[in-house]
Amino acid sequence: MASLVWSILAFLVVLLATTNAEVIDLQWDVDVDDTFGPSSSAQPVITINNKFPGPLINATTNDIVRVNVFNYLDEPLLFTWNGIQQRLNSWQDGVSGTNCAIKPGTNWTYAFVVKDQIGTFTYFPSINYQKVAGGFGPIRVNNRIVINVPFAKPEAEFDLLIGDWFVTDYKAIRSRLGASTEVPDMMLINGKAPYGYSTSKPYESIEVTKGKTYRLRVSNVGTVLSFNFRIQNHKMVVVETEGSYTNQTTLDSLDVHVGQSYSVLVTADQDDGDYYIVATPKMLNTTDDSPLVAKGVLHYTESGSHVSGPLPIGPDPWDVEFSVNQARSIRWNMTTGAARPNPQGTFNVSNVTLTETIILHGLQADIGGSYHYTVNNISYLTPDTPLKLADYYVNGSGVYRLGEFPIHSVNDEATYGVSVVNATHKGWHEIIFQNDLTLMDSWHLDGYGFYVVGFGDGEWTPGSRNSYNLYDPVVRSTIQVYPGGWTAVYAFLDNPGMWNLRSQHLKRWYLGQELYIRVHDDDPNPAKENPPPENLLLCGEFGEPLSPGGAVAPSPGW
Repeated sequence: MASLVWSILAFLVVLLATTNAEVIDLQWDVDVDDTFGPSSSAQPVITINNKFPGPLINATTNDIVRVNVFNYLDEPLLFTWNGIQQRLNSWQDGVSGTNCAIKPGTNWTYAFVVKDQIGTFTYFPSINYQKVAGGFGPIRVNNRIVINVPFAKPEAEFDLLIGDWFVTDYKAIRSRLGASTEVPDMMLINGKAPYGYSTSKPYESIEVTKGKTYRLRVSNVGTVLSFNFRIQNHKMVVVETEGSYTNQTTLDSLDVHVGQSYSVLVTADQDDGDYYIVATPKMLNTTDDSPLVAKGVLHYTESGSHVSGPLPIGPDPWDVEFSVNQARSIRWNMTTGAARPNPQGTFNVSNVTLTETIILHGLQADIGGSYHYTVNNISYLTPDTPLKLADYYVNGSGVYRLGEFPIHSVNDEATYGVSVVNATHKGWHEIIFQNDLTLMDSWHLDGYGFYVVGFGDGEWTPGSRNSYNLYDPVVRSTIQVYPGGWTAVYAFLDNPGMWNLRSQHLKRWYLGQELYIRVHDDDPNPAKENPPPENLLLCGEFGEPLSPGGAVAPSPGW
């Protein structure tokens, strides 16, 4: 084991020397504060270093990031790095299947390399329904100096974390989750209430100079609602999404689904003044003065007036065809480099041989009188022992069993299960996400990016492949699935580990819509997968249980 650790340390030294990478050391004090609430009502908000949203992680390709998290909450805590691929290192992924939670009053240090990545991402707490109370923040991974960015350097960059918000205590919401639909109360921009909501509450304002171009990094950090983003009298150029440079498409508005991130360029090409920044929910009827319409201000430096006039008109929130057509228009820029100098198009999927097809139906079910979400009629049951620990120390014995999850069909009866799919290392996998419900969904796979090859209505069939885009599908880590429809992706599973595949809709995830992809290689060489870190937390079969009785209660699921 010691030789493996020294091999990794030697690798990191070489990496730092050859790439000019840096070590970014951060300390986060995670606590609850009721003075940050965006509404007029006091509520507990999870803050990091007394900030809501949390601080920016600003890294460059191949930097080493170390985050020492001090948990001042009254319950266990984990952070996950949404879209950061954790190459060879699922030990740092920060979800219940890979890590023991950080207990109250203790700390733990995450350490990971943003290897071979660029782009716009987020982080958030992954257990105990805590994301609904905050704790989220932005991640930027910048190009190395030697890699050209496919657009002129903007005057400045702004992170816009936009998402739905509940004014009720997150523990109260967590305790009553069930068949009733929880409708959010507000839509926030960077933790701030909509413009005009209250004279005592701040709203988000971005200051720009006429004639200059700016990069806005827009992320949906909500838990339920997709939104349409737009800026009054200004167009935007989409240039990047979750680590992929896109063909540069000019849009009036942009749909952003739960868990997704985009970079857009906006030029301040209007008369000096103030202009609305707006995000309106999809598949929900609202009015301009609704707190569920996020409103901020694009403020020109020389502006002498206040924002005025009607909000910029967006697409009908129920127009699924608009949204699907826009999603299909988001294509990979095949000629530019990203984390590496070779063009993204070097990694095309036009001639790949598929190893396996996995079909996943998102459903809801009553299991023993308890309301749950399922994948192929199995609602994920979180064991006390993280799957990664079990996989490493006891080969999964007694914690999970391979071969039981149905990857091509739906079980006749809804049940609980510890769902693990054994995937082929370095195999091309086709994953079909089938949304059998009437609400939007979005799916995320830790450790990887999806090649988004197709969308369709109704039930997916092998004939649906005729509609795939295999020439320039964009690569991203979170993909939307429309009601009553399907989304198809390809994934090249070359990153060994135990990786979480989940709904980004928090209620669905919390109530069972997740599974794990086990990408395993028997070779113990650390070039294949890192060994456990020296500060590894133990729990379950290898330490003090997270809960009595050997398994977390099935409702709620963490």
